Amino acid sequence: MVIDLRLSNFQSTRWLLYTEQAPSAWLNFALCGLVGIITAYAFVWISKYYTDYKHEPVRLLALSSTTGHGTNIIAGVSLGLESTALPVLVISVAIISAFWLGQTSGLVDESGNPTGGLFGTAVATMGMLSTAGYVLTMDMFGPIADNAGGIVEMSQQPESVREITDVLDAVGNTTKATTKGFAIGSAALASFLLFSAYMDEVAAFAQLPFKEVDIAIPEVFVGGLLGSMLIFLFSAWACSAVGKTAQEVVNEVRRQFIERPGIMDYKEKPDYGRCVAIVASASLREMIKPGALAIISPMAVGVIFRILGHSTGQPLLGAKVVASMLMFATVAGILMALFLNTAGGAWDNAKKYIETGALGGKGSEAHKAAVTGDTVGDPFKDTAGPSLHVLIKMLATITLVMAPIFL
Repeated sequence: MVIDLRLSNFQSTRWLLYTEQAPSAWLNFALCGLVGIITAYAFVWISKYYTDYKHEPVRLLALSSTTGHGTNIIAGVSLGLESTALPVLVISVAIISAFWLGQTSGLVDESGNPTGGLFGTAVATMGMLSTAGYVLTMDMFGPIADNAGGIVEMSQQPESVREITDVLDAVGNTTKATTKGFAIGSAALASFLLFSAYMDEVAAFAQLPFKEVDIAIPEVFVGGLLGSMLIFLFSAWACSAVGKTAQEVVNEVRRQFIERPGIMDYKEKPDYGRCVAIVASASLREMIKPGALAIISPMAVGVIFRILGHSTGQPLLGAKVVASMLMFATVAGILMALFLNTAGGAWDNAKKYIETGALGGKGSEAHKAAVTGDTVGDPFKDTAGPSLHVLIKMLATITLVMAPIFL
């Protein structure tokens, strides 16, 4: 119903763009909106296929748990890597289709050159984002179901109640994974537009043509390497933050068990506030390094290569290196985010599938291996993966705003 409503809205609003100079332009841009809506649906469907235990990938991952912890991890990593293929194909088709629909709309500048390509891509992005209300609803379902399960377990409700919340939790894991796929797809489309805006801004400030980035130039290629490195280093620090915080919480829990032995017999109340304080403090403290890396890196690279460029007679070198850095970081970030989000969701639902009674159920060796996979997957899907969505958009925004200092 949401898709049907958006389609009718796009048809009507694009018709308002009718102009005699390009009589078919409104239809082309309406089709661009349709491309965006189809892209959103495709991303949701692909994410669901790879993370829902009703489908083969998660069931095969659960089956790998029967042969040990190592095979579960290997299968999960393999599934995550495989899951990047279809989304990349979808986003590639979407960008090219929307751009060429805009280019062939008939809109031209004073010199007769087509000008609708980027606008077509922008319309496709808006088409994808037009379903955001529905997607946000699905995203909120996951945490609600997860917390409901936690409350049921802490309040010692009957096993039958926990079974119901487990089913809801599994559905919530799938909806969270689908919305993360949607988020990275929209980030890819938006980043393409911001990259084009960056090149236009550089050309306007420098009063020099800046239409392409040649990665055959050594300095520009190095910028691409630095952009790719930025994604991996950021992801490493994000996952490391989870590991350090988890160690602090485990040590605190062990301390409370020693000092308050009655906790295990429900005779003494644990100090929940201390654990919450540790997590809240660490969540702010541990993200200082990744945040600073994302902000400082593009500015530092741009300024360093600007100085080098002016000393060698290449006034646009700094801007070109930053453009390469942004381009490679966006590509690497999209792939890494898809891998982390999907692998983490699949590991979680493989555990949930076994807990439904499959492959020995709770307490079995397969379940223990699946719990290990879920533990690895949590920082993937809940920390590093979602953080990359923000990083990709932030890099594009920072380079756009700071473009003048690279010249």
